[in-house]
Amino acid sequence: MRKKLEGNGLWESSRMMLPEHIRALNHQRRELQKRQRVQLDDQEMEIIGNRLTASLQGRTEVTVKLFDEWEQLEVKGIVERIDIHTQRFMVDGEWFKLGDIEGIG
Repeated sequence: MRKKLEGNGLWESSRMMLPEHIRALNHQRRELQKRQRVQLDDQEMEIIGNRLTASLQGRTEVTVKLFDEWEQLEVKGIVERIDIHTQRFMVDGEWFKLGDIEGIG
């Protein structure tokens, strides 16, 4: 017969977790999955600017990769407007921040 407190008996007999601990663990797991913003160099920013302008002027489709904390987003379409003052661009009637661009295809 084995005693309850022998070895790891105390922990083996109490497998319950407090709701606060479960929430904290879930929050920690989620934070570890967050993406970090990509830092673009001047050359990449110039290429992106040229592609956006070419799409606007030539009515050609582009694929823009955008930053999001949890996933990489893509916007596909023709650039309709670029607003340098507010640092954003429009595709299909929706505005996106220039600062969120991670790449362009």
